[in-house]
Amino acid sequence: MPSDDSQCRPSGTGASLSHVHEGHAVMVDVSEKPVSLRAAEAEARVRLGAATAARLRETGEAGKGNVLETARMAGIAGAKKCSELIPMCHPLPLDVVEIAAELVEQTVLLRSRVVCHARTGVEMEALTAVTVAALTVYDMVKAADKQIEIGPIRLVSKMGGKSGEWRREQ
Repeated sequence: MPSDDSQCRPSGTGASLSHVHEGHAVMVDVSEKPVSLRAAEAEARVRLGAATAARLRETGEAGKGNVLETARMAGIAGAKKCSELIPMCHPLPLDVVEIAAELVEQTVLLRSRVVCHARTGVEMEALTAVTVAALTVYDMVKAADKQIEIGPIRLVSKMGGKSGEWRREQ
């Protein structure tokens, strides 16, 4: 089994690829790590055409219903299913999943905040939440708008664990 000193290290960096051992994907052994408070925030953007953005601003709806509220609910569900979608993610007992969705000009801005007490972080859950929310926006307006763009999707901050706190520089 892989040990800490046998993890793959990319050339020119001090970082290791914790999910790779001797060329094979592995689930990281977190059994010896202490349970601690973990949190992460992520964001995604969905750029819409002018007519679609105007419709959402006026009614909040597309033919399938309330776009932002449906995206929020989908994002929460996505965070809860993260370990089923991404093979090496550990199932985590999520304490909080919050999704904010707002229309800013022609862009739907999606933000997630995920918190739990666990042996590993919740970055993937936060990223999955906003990604699923973004895909839901796309699904709900695709019939009316072929110019939708998703991205960037990115981690904004994380807290907890051995590496401590991190926040994206603006």
